[in-house]
Amino acid sequence: MIHRNWIKWAVTIGLILALAVLFVRTSARVPPGPAEPTFRMTLSNEPPTLDWNLATDSVSFDVLINLMEGLTEYDEQLRPRPAVARSWEVSPDGRTYLFHLREDARWSDGKPVTAGDFEYSWKRLLNPQTAAEYAYFLYDIEGAEDYNTGKADRPDSVGVRALDDRTLQVRLRKPIVFFPSIVTFMVTFPMRRDIVEKFGERWTEPGPMVTDGPFVLDEWRHEYKLTLRPNPYYYGPRPALGKVVMFVVNETTTALTLYETGDLEMATLPPEAMATYRGKPKYFTAPLLRGYYYGFNVLKPPFTDPRIRRAFSMAIDRKEFPAILKRGEVPASFWLPPGMPYHNPAIGLPFDPEAARRLLAEAGYPAGRGFPTVTAAFNTSPENSLIAENLQAQWKRNLGVEVLLDNQEWKVYLKRLQTDPLPLFRLGWGADYPDPDNFLNLFTSTSGNNRTRWKNDRYDALIRSAAADPDSAHRQKAYDEAQRILLEKDVVIMPLFVATQNWVVKPYVRGLQINALELLILKNVRLERP
Repeated sequence: MIHRNWIKWAVTIGLILALAVLFVRTSARVPPGPAEPTFRMTLSNEPPTLDWNLATDSVSFDVLINLMEGLTEYDEQLRPRPAVARSWEVSPDGRTYLFHLREDARWSDGKPVTAGDFEYSWKRLLNPQTAAEYAYFLYDIEGAEDYNTGKADRPDSVGVRALDDRTLQVRLRKPIVFFPSIVTFMVTFPMRRDIVEKFGERWTEPGPMVTDGPFVLDEWRHEYKLTLRPNPYYYGPRPALGKVVMFVVNETTTALTLYETGDLEMATLPPEAMATYRGKPKYFTAPLLRGYYYGFNVLKPPFTDPRIRRAFSMAIDRKEFPAILKRGEVPASFWLPPGMPYHNPAIGLPFDPEAARRLLAEAGYPAGRGFPTVTAAFNTSPENSLIAENLQAQWKRNLGVEVLLDNQEWKVYLKRLQTDPLPLFRLGWGADYPDPDNFLNLFTSTSGNNRTRWKNDRYDALIRSAAADPDSAHRQKAYDEAQRILLEKDVVIMPLFVATQNWVVKPYVRGLQINALELLILKNVRLERP
């Protein structure tokens, strides 16, 4: 007969062993890669969707840019060049494009990529029932805006048409000088109607999903990892990598630990590690066409008053952010980043706490007395927490107001921004194409990505006119005026800084392309291990 204490001991040991197994299965350590050439990296969050008509975030784009290709792609100087389209022609008035598709472009199931696949994708993007936030991207096509907003109910009223399997005709309502850049972006990628209709919401899962880029989606273990393998039907050279594994790791410190233990080929550097790695051969840094800002929901008090919005912006000393983040950020009160055409560093409100306090007093809150408690919302990350805590302290110190902080998981946060944004919220914007229109169109009244609920007819008119104007001087004047409305007069957003990218990459990695658009393109990567 076993003594009761021994029974307790045996049960305890059993529980410990069970917990140990569970810990091993769920620990953050990434298992070592197999013998085949495998590139291992991290995603900061679970991709919200791999439906490229619906995706809006950089996490999804890191995956999709390696699974799909559109009519054009960027070269090393960020100039659009042929991709699935081998060539294109533009009419003399600049309003009609004819894209001629490659004969060897194929989907991962071997079927040809056709002009009809582009027509279906674009009209699905514009269909009001799709509720795509990036539908406005195609508003310069004839009939696109009317169809998307319900003013026209027939998709054939949209000026995009497959003339045959290899020819796509696009009719614009006005000349757009940067249109070949627009069709590099993920929402314009072709799509297979038969796959979407057959599998419904499951069409983006491994198995049903077909892609036309250098890789295919082989595995998606949600909240853990995605695995990509070479597309056997890709028209270009077969990738040297046998497998790409993208682990979902929310913490940059955890990702760096995995890199150092040999479980990743590259990782983003957290702020606290910058001093250690800067200057070493495996350290990589480059500027980004990416701005970081806090925005106002201008329909929610107390930020319905532009004086209060102006006070909050002028109470921020933006030089503090590079000091706490330590990544080489550029403090910014402007919105168009350096490196973007028509950038103007003189635009934006200065740091002036005395003027900020006067504005708050004029609005009825001298020294912050009686000001309602407001909440600043942001998505969870160490960087975002540091910035939010700094802003909270600056607004307390310079305005005398209390600001609460609310951090939310990325998917939850995106949903909240889509449905009912808080009065004060954090967002960033990286260029989808290297033209000012991409940064400034974001805040037009028709933009699906405008979370501020702000509308200004003059601002909309300036952005429309500049997009069609080939005269550089005219565009500069229009974009300067638009930025002053956005940042100084109506004060819809508060830019804080322009971001940089900081990576560590294993020395045996070759051919990795990272550019100012933060496009992580892996098709040319190879591993040259000793």
